[in-house]
Amino acid sequence: MAIAASAHRTLIDTLTERLGAAAVLTEAADLEPALVETRGLYRGQALALVRPKDQDEVAFTMQECARAGVPVVPQGGNTGLVGGGVPQGGIVLSLARLDRIRHLDPVNATITVEAGCILKAVQDAADAAGHLFPLSLASEGSCRIGGNLATNAGGTAVLRYGNTRELTLGLEVVLADGRIWNGLKGLRKDNTGYDLKDLFIGSEGTLGIITAAVLKLFPKPQVRVTAFVGCASPGQALELFNRLREAAGDQLTAFEYIPDFGLEIVLRHRPGAVRPLSGRHASYALIELSSPQRDADLQGRLEAILGQALEDGLVEDATLGASEAQSLALWHLRESLSEVQRLEGGSIKHDIAVPVSRVAEFIETASRACEAAMPGIRVCAFGHFGDGNIHFNLSQPVGMDKGAFLAEWERFNRIVHDIVHAMDGSIAAEHGVGLVKRDELPLYKDPVGLDLMRALKRTLDPHNLLNPGKVLDLGDPAAPAIARPTESP
Repeated sequence: MAIAASAHRTLIDTLTERLGAAAVLTEAADLEPALVETRGLYRGQALALVRPKDQDEVAFTMQECARAGVPVVPQGGNTGLVGGGVPQGGIVLSLARLDRIRHLDPVNATITVEAGCILKAVQDAADAAGHLFPLSLASEGSCRIGGNLATNAGGTAVLRYGNTRELTLGLEVVLADGRIWNGLKGLRKDNTGYDLKDLFIGSEGTLGIITAAVLKLFPKPQVRVTAFVGCASPGQALELFNRLREAAGDQLTAFEYIPDFGLEIVLRHRPGAVRPLSGRHASYALIELSSPQRDADLQGRLEAILGQALEDGLVEDATLGASEAQSLALWHLRESLSEVQRLEGGSIKHDIAVPVSRVAEFIETASRACEAAMPGIRVCAFGHFGDGNIHFNLSQPVGMDKGAFLAEWERFNRIVHDIVHAMDGSIAAEHGVGLVKRDELPLYKDPVGLDLMRALKRTLDPHNLLNPGKVLDLGDPAAPAIARPTESP
């Protein structure tokens, strides 16, 4: 034990000498914000919080940690939801100071940014140049692009623009041995062997530390129109989505699904929220069309589609945002949903994806199964209908003890995830695996696929130093045991 403590002290001294005392923090008050994620499911521990200023300092830190055999947990804005950024010892390596926008190429329609750039800053830089960077998340004012890349973040615009993986052309990555892979190319076509960047996007910091990226830009929308629609069922909402996709094509930017319970708790808890339609409906859709063409008559197109849907009985009621302020108010109803759900007590959350053709069937089947398993449970199934990603969250029955409800986490995972698996879906859509779903993977993922993942991990990180214990359980006896979460906002 004394030898380990001495080695750790030597490592801290070495890092401090190179990076400076202000960049190597060991006091409890400095470490505290890095030990817990947004949802507070786990509390970690760490030797130090290291804050390098550039990729060379990241590489030096990784080299020294590899030499000392000390694990490294990369961390961006620490807005994760599945425990992927919670340290279980070792060093927390913050990318926050790597926040430069290195280059914007308007003709190539790319922007090269460092991993510590806040997502909103990337959006604003693109906007100032007359372009759009379309990744949009509720946490965009605090999450950092490195974390978005590490989790292959989704968001509300995936329907039109794709996940973070589809928005990325090149990466710069520090490997487990401290070498820097320079893949910062803004190429749409490059068939010189394996596409290495896709190994690191979505790997949650377990294969390498992303320090910079070349991202795609798009024409800036000049016209937007937003509608809030009430339907009688998820099936009708899905049919409406299909009509809109066929009629509007890639002008359909977003189609967000909200259940009646979800809207009601937003109206109950968010000050100033106004009911958008005159009555209550079982299912709602928030729809956005956009176009870079100034003369595009999107309002006329959307009114015509919704008018026909009303005549056909597919839609019960609808309203269009008559101004930008009204459109933002409609969007805020959707964006407030995750925040207000915690005010209803304990919540067991699932972030799943199924084929778009089965998303309504999933909501109805899983809702019936959960309601049968616990009378009074309140299903809050919402999310991105257009890409099949549903946040299937379960709020505790009114009056039930929160701890007793959360103790049912495993049972409801089996119910929900078994249904997802039977529909050829995924139990981890856009939030990642982290700690929460690590032990679920062997139950649902193809065993050959898991073997390939383990082989990649052992090849790129043979000593299991990069974010150990996350995504995969390699059976390392030195790795800390992971307790199931006992709290949920």
